[in-house]
Amino acid sequence: MAPGEVWVVGAVVLDPAGRAFAQFRGARRRLFPSTWDIVGGHVEPGETVLGALHREIAEETGWTLRRVVRDLGVSRWDAGDGAVRHGADFVVEVDGDLSRPELEWDKHPRFAWVGPADLPLLLENRAPGDTAIHDVVAKALGSSG
Repeated sequence: MAPGEVWVVGAVVLDPAGRAFAQFRGARRRLFPSTWDIVGGHVEPGETVLGALHREIAEETGWTLRRVVRDLGVSRWDAGDGAVRHGADFVVEVDGDLSRPELEWDKHPRFAWVGPADLPLLLENRAPGDTAIHDVVAKALGSSG
């Protein structure tokens, strides 16, 4: 990671039925309030992408990364806060009780398991043209949505 670069990781967690885990961002979140998101966050200084993936999954859900199933690639995006981010997204399997994620409830007040037919949910409250989360989950599920 070069100095000044901001990297984030995203984890599309799949359940045994092949659905993707999504969590709803609280209304008070600075970036993308009241929208659906996947598990993830910033790569901390000195941390590897894989290390950040392990940490973010544990912090946001209480689950443990079992394995990376597929690398979904890296995207480059601007959240409108002046920082250009590089997002590395992965399809993952985790260990833990999938019916009871240990969410940071103040940040993510609800969750859903999303299958191909549920993909439009991920566009809720998104700005026109902001389909990034929808698209990464659709790619993970093998659907064009």
